[in-house]
Amino acid sequence: MTDCPPVSVVVVSHGRPALLRRALIGIGQVFYRPFELVVVADAAGLEAISDLPFADRIKTALQDIPNISAARNAGLALSSGQIVAFIDDDAVPEPTWLTHLVSPLLDTDIAAATGTVLGRNGISVQWANRVVDQLGRAFPAPPGPLPEGRAVKLEGTNMAIRREVVLALGGFDERFAFYLDETDLAYRLMRAGYRVVHAPSATVHHGYAASERRTGDRVPLSLFEIGQSSMHYLQKHATGDEVAEGLTAIRAEQSARVERLVNSGALTVQAGAKLLDGFEAGLDAGRTLSVSSFEASGTSPAFQPLLSAPAPDPALLTGRWFSRRRLQEWAQSLAQDGRSVTLMIFDHTMRAHRVVFTPQGYWLQSGGLFGRSSRNQRLFMIWSLGRRIRSEVERLKKIRWISDAPECDTDEVS
Repeated sequence: MTDCPPVSVVVVSHGRPALLRRALIGIGQVFYRPFELVVVADAAGLEAISDLPFADRIKTALQDIPNISAARNAGLALSSGQIVAFIDDDAVPEPTWLTHLVSPLLDTDIAAATGTVLGRNGISVQWANRVVDQLGRAFPAPPGPLPEGRAVKLEGTNMAIRREVVLALGGFDERFAFYLDETDLAYRLMRAGYRVVHAPSATVHHGYAASERRTGDRVPLSLFEIGQSSMHYLQKHATGDEVAEGLTAIRAEQSARVERLVNSGALTVQAGAKLLDGFEAGLDAGRTLSVSSFEASGTSPAFQPLLSAPAPDPALLTGRWFSRRRLQEWAQSLAQDGRSVTLMIFDHTMRAHRVVFTPQGYWLQSGGLFGRSSRNQRLFMIWSLGRRIRSEVERLKKIRWISDAPECDTDEVS
């Protein structure tokens, strides 16, 4: 049996204190041991998490400037695990997340792993198993060996990297304040000859929350940093005519994006033109950027496990819509004890299902008894309540309750 390597989970946050709190409640329910939690956030974020039951065991750093790469580097400096895992503040991990994400890294030849990201309905895949090229374009991973010039795409909200490797590469390039930050790291890993793999069962839920750069429904407030990061990426990784090819592609992509938003009424023509002007200004700014490199100074602080006791047994509660209040109170009570709780509530309709991690700390799956959960199911199916619950448990078991990852021993890990 292999020792479980100690893991540092790094979360960076700016302007989203309530979501940061929810993310940390979810992280506190993961089954893997041992792991520590490192949070780099603004003052509002640090205040929002200060009364969590495990708040005194979180390593924290204050960062008021919204630069995701700089914040991740600050997290690296505080981390002490052999492996550093990253997840965003608007995401929540499934309880088996770290078990599946770390599993490939038990093979010492593998430097990094990345997992599956589910979208807003908590069921459909948002991102998974992608590769990226020297122009920053992402594609579904082809079967077999990676084509030349392609790197496994790291999903920034679901990735784990050996600490010694990411430090050897100079950490995250802080010129990428937003956009292409983890893509740049993925491409540097490939060029340096490191192996990166996709861990399909390592699953997080991601919601595209509002930020300084976009509204909650994904309407951009500025395209400047996308332009700046795009140009910086091209100048780092593309050569000769490839830069012009990349510029043509990214201009077409952002123009089409703005046109869709204008046509849908989400943006006015004037606002769309302003966004594209900002994008061009970002491209100009990106031409002048130099590559930054991070070096952790001094000795990293001692490893500080967030939780020492084994994870308590998870709980499953089920029922019909008219019992929802009683069941929700029960679920919240169990979650307050640190348990991973799943509550399934179905009504007699054909509504499609939705899965969310509530601010109260439990997983809620709701929808119609006769509706579909996986989007490849029929719109209407006849189910008894018991049979439907068994079907949903089977669908979820690998990521919610049961891990098929290799077992490892924590007895000798401090």
